[in-house]
Amino acid sequence: MQYGICNLSIVPLRNEPADTSELVSQVLYGEIFKILEQRKNWFRIRLAFDKYEGWIDNKQYFEISQDQYKDLNSEIPKLSLDLVEFVEDDNVQLKPILLGSTLNGLSILNQKYDGITTIKKEPKDYLLKTAFLYLNTPYLWGGKTPFGIDCSGFTQMVYKLNGYKLLRDASQQATQGEALSFIEESEPGDLAFFDNDEGIITHVGIIMPDNYIIHAHGKVRIDRLDHSGIYNVDKRAHTHKLRVIKKII
Repeated sequence: MQYGICNLSIVPLRNEPADTSELVSQVLYGEIFKILEQRKNWFRIRLAFDKYEGWIDNKQYFEISQDQYKDLNSEIPKLSLDLVEFVEDDNVQLKPILLGSTLNGLSILNQKYDGITTIKKEPKDYLLKTAFLYLNTPYLWGGKTPFGIDCSGFTQMVYKLNGYKLLRDASQQATQGEALSFIEESEPGDLAFFDNDEGIITHVGIIMPDNYIIHAHGKVRIDRLDHSGIYNVDKRAHTHKLRVIKKII
């Protein structure tokens, strides 16, 4: 089996091996993965962090050994806390990287980084501070960055930057943590999940104090939360139906 590390700022992770295929997620700088299948110009990969699978262009990665993969996968992720910063190689060539990029593989990629980093678990009240870094980020299906993010990418990245692991999709994240019976039992930083008419969980947001929620819907925004769901303060209507609240930490 082959292994790789993302050596570019953002690499699209697609549902099928084609540039026109649906974007299901993104691979950020420094993320490592296994290569599961090869096509002419494409690799199907499984990310180490959340086991998410998809297709990447086989020109958009750097090959690493199995031992390097195991070593990097056993380390606590060292993450960039800068919205945008640069890594630099020996030829002083700069490459932009974004908030939440992984820096453990810098020596393998022969690059250095002088920005702000984090490498530890933070208290639960740090979650909202991190969430506000993404405020007004435009919604992007499959996105994970301050330039475009979806609802579960938003919650995953906020938790990741504070040292906690969430799965990728809202329906997957809903399988984690402890279910709460009422909003009144929740704390800032807990996750609220919402379903569609078929009962499928399709949306997630982070609970704030005083019955507010921050979530990605059109953009990362703050709305009211009640027992029915999310009340959009601009539309003056409920937009999402509450299914369950989960305490992750």
